[in-house]
Amino acid sequence: MLTFRAIRLQSLLRVFGILQCCALGSGAEYTIEDAEGDLLFLMDSSGSILPYEFTGLKEFVVDLLKPFTIGPKDVQISFVHVSDDPMVEFPFNKYTSNAAIQWALLNMKQKLGDTNTGKALTYAKDTMFTEKAGARADVPKVLVWLTDGVSSDDISQPIKLLKDLGVTVFIVSTGRGNYIELKAAASEPSESHLYYVDPDDLYVIMEELRNNIRENIQVKKLRALDITESSFRLVWPRLLLGTTGYYLIEYSPIMNSQGKSWKTVTGEETSVVLGRLHPETTYEVKLTPINSSSNKYLVTKVTTLEEETTPRVVVISESQPRSFHVSWAPSPLNVASYEVLYGILPGGEPNLLAVSGNQNTTIVNNLEPNTTYLVTVSAVYQSGRTKALSVKACTQDVSSEVHKLKLINISASGAVALWDPARDKVVQYRLQCTRHRRSPSVRTVPAHIHRAQLTNLIPGTENRICVKAVYRHGVGRILCRTVHTPRHQGG
Repeated sequence: MLTFRAIRLQSLLRVFGILQCCALGSGAEYTIEDAEGDLLFLMDSSGSILPYEFTGLKEFVVDLLKPFTIGPKDVQISFVHVSDDPMVEFPFNKYTSNAAIQWALLNMKQKLGDTNTGKALTYAKDTMFTEKAGARADVPKVLVWLTDGVSSDDISQPIKLLKDLGVTVFIVSTGRGNYIELKAAASEPSESHLYYVDPDDLYVIMEELRNNIRENIQVKKLRALDITESSFRLVWPRLLLGTTGYYLIEYSPIMNSQGKSWKTVTGEETSVVLGRLHPETTYEVKLTPINSSSNKYLVTKVTTLEEETTPRVVVISESQPRSFHVSWAPSPLNVASYEVLYGILPGGEPNLLAVSGNQNTTIVNNLEPNTTYLVTVSAVYQSGRTKALSVKACTQDVSSEVHKLKLINISASGAVALWDPARDKVVQYRLQCTRHRRSPSVRTVPAHIHRAQLTNLIPGTENRICVKAVYRHGVGRILCRTVHTPRHQGG
């Protein structure tokens, strides 16, 4: 533990260039995921704190918290000002991300007034470490008191009551306050819970304070994160010192203890991904530190998610000039919804169509004729994960249809076929006539002609007449009609 005199000496050495240190605000370059607790900051916001000192304390708290994972299942933060009366900046359940905490801390204002710390400590005990303020009943509680060492009222009784509740008390003093009083207020051992430091040298104690806080809220159990249908990431507190020893991980389905698997990782690791697992299966996991002096092991149970499969088949049907049907399979029960993304190839702006999870088909409208689209169907599962499959789809040419085919002048052996011209550059029309019980006959008609005389029909029979437009690069959709020829009079 560095004394106030030693820290002050380091500051002087740094001024003369003998000692080089990181600037305040650099923050940590790692993430702490193995902590769970309610962390309350009680900071002197009275008139005895100079404005630049207040700003420095805010920045110190921001950097101190950077590595911690903030959230309702990790570390929760609350902040109370010490002034004439305690003033809550935010309760435990106000912010659920580190970015939000940083924003709130950097934008808060000094309250000034008197330094009634005892009143603020009593308020923390009665109001802040409660369910109403967002505190949790089953996690460690930590109080970090930032002070210049001066208090206008008694702190001994409220500190004792806080400790009786199981709250761990850390004190950071930037002034030469009553050492005996502060030493008694800090949790034992005071060497790791009480810090005297110059306001300009707060960064010197940051890593040590952070590690000591972490030890109090470190999760002493195995946790499973990033759970999927076939894997999960196992996280645990550091149980081995230095690089000595290793961890043995044993895991097996609880319904099949014979299917046990093993994995080892180095003593420096605190997480590992276990893969190739069965979906919807509960595994029992045991982690044993080898060469640990305590020889304690940790156990947990983890259930993998239901299998989430991608649509294996996507079918495009009923293609029209400006629409087509999209269908897919299979349709698992754990799909929350589907997303149909479609865009013109190549590089067209994509459009999104949302479909209910209990459907497996939809119609895509307002498309461009004679155009190729890329269609992607994504299954959005209840877990939030997505699986997708893509296909190409083509719309019909709007000019490829023959319209209004009519049959007139129908006689016992003939008829006249009439049709409206197809749009765009038609090369010719192809006319097909299927006479009763005969092979179809096909003939072509010039593009500027839109009628044809049909002969050699058999009286009293049914005949099928079809016509379609022929283009330079293909043919249009066929249009057909059926004609019933009358019998000869007197037949």
